[in-house]
Amino acid sequence: MTKRIALYPGTFDPLTFGHLNIIERASALCDKLVVGVAQNSGKSPIFSLDERLSIISEQIATLQPKGGGSIEAMAFTGLLTRFADSIGAIMIIRGLRAVSDFEYEFQMASMNKRLKPDMETIFLTASENQHFVASSLVKEVARFGGDVTSFVPEKVNQRLLDYFSDNEA
Repeated sequence: MTKRIALYPGTFDPLTFGHLNIIERASALCDKLVVGVAQNSGKSPIFSLDERLSIISEQIATLQPKGGGSIEAMAFTGLLTRFADSIGAIMIIRGLRAVSDFEYEFQMASMNKRLKPDMETIFLTASENQHFVASSLVKEVARFGGDVTSFVPEKVNQRLLDYFSDNEA
């Protein structure tokens, strides 16, 4: 029997409860979910690729995949479709927070479909209590000393506090 492998890609800078919700729900759709942590230097992440990979690996180790399969974090650079192909993924998981996300995500899904016609993109809407949370907003609030504990796991919060205390706002 062929394993259904799904890929949930992102920068995850920082990982939020919204990301974790998508990870948990996506795990029910496949036998193996790979959380692809993108290098994406164009977004100027505050955490290095290795730090983000470590944070995600730590957090997913505490999850029970809903479908009984597995969840693994892997770093990647370059084209998403090439990475998806290299791990044998048959679907890409993307989270939508608001209608404003749809246009960009639709363009990306269309490009990915052109590059890899047999790859499907599955959109999961953000949970009701996390639909407005974006990593960029979390970083902005944390940068100015705001409380982000309702948006990120405790270990992520601590890393944000450490980062911004070392890199003054």
